Amino acid sequence: MDDGGGLWNVVDVEATCWDGRPPPGAVSEIIEIGLTVVDLGSGERVGRHRVLVRPQRSSVSGFCTELTGLTQAEVDSGLGFAEACRLLAAEHRSGARPWASWGDYDRHQFTRQCAATRTEYPFGRLHTNAKAVFTEAHGLRRRPGMARALEIAGLPLEGRHHRGEDDAWNIAALVLGLSARGAWPAGAPIGGRPAAG
Repeated sequence: MDDGGGLWNVVDVEATCWDGRPPPGAVSEIIEIGLTVVDLGSGERVGRHRVLVRPQRSSVSGFCTELTGLTQAEVDSGLGFAEACRLLAAEHRSGARPWASWGDYDRHQFTRQCAATRTEYPFGRLHTNAKAVFTEAHGLRRRPGMARALEIAGLPLEGRHHRGEDDAWNIAALVLGLSARGAWPAGAPIGGRPAAG
């Protein structure tokens, strides 16, 4: 695959969460990174990846398992956060390839967790908020969630919602739909208009 042909990483993360406030001392941490590679030139999803991440300062609540399907035992088999970030850079060219997420939650979660753990941020500056682009392209007044956006675009929701691997796959379909109608930006640095959250 040639990165000159318009390859993008579409990323969706799941993190530890609770029904209400987190337990004392616990913080929300990434437990799954879903990544789908899209080729804007061919209009296809060309890679589907899942990285489980072992949390260090929190645990998977029953609420979190109900929402994501992820269990503590499952994420205990995952990589440490720093190792997961290195894998993104080494295997998925995350520092060089432009990337997109649905909203800015995923980007902010990486920023916070990298700062808190003194881990090198694995992504480059070319990030696009796919939710903002979709909202503008469809002339909507409010930014829809991913599942609603799929309905608006006439696309099926494939897999399980709130599973990072499946959500990244579905967001990638939305990105390709936007690209096909000429609404997807070529890429702008964080802080540029397409990346605004």
